[in-house]
Amino acid sequence: MSVSSDEQMPPVPATRPDAPLGCAVRVVDREKVAVVTAALPDEDSIAELAQMFGLLADPGRLKVITALLEGGEMCVCDIAAACGSSESAVSHALRLLRAHRVVRVRRGGRMAYYRLDDSHVRMLLDLALAHVGHPAQTPA
Repeated sequence: MSVSSDEQMPPVPATRPDAPLGCAVRVVDREKVAVVTAALPDEDSIAELAQMFGLLADPGRLKVITALLEGGEMCVCDIAAACGSSESAVSHALRLLRAHRVVRVRRGGRMAYYRLDDSHVRMLLDLALAHVGHPAQTPA
């Protein structure tokens, strides 16, 4: 629902007329906040994780990764054929994925064979595929 410039959304009512909007208390459970804060990854790890999910957010790259998940080691031509993409597009995707350690390459003469870098990438993709295939839960 969009609001035109002529319409204004009504203010959200507070629980008390004099209560400010938002949290009235900044920290409810100090111990839990301390445990969670200590467990959070450092900023560099968060940035790298965001980059990884960014790589996975592209449908073309995701098709390439899924093809490698299903096919194991494959050459660019076979990945392109399986994905219905051009070899150029697949090569570009593989270059990015290789730079971020999602795939690795093995040379066999003039051919290059790609595969998922390690079992972590495979597990991440397996879990994501299981999640999207799982029926949505209705709120209680």
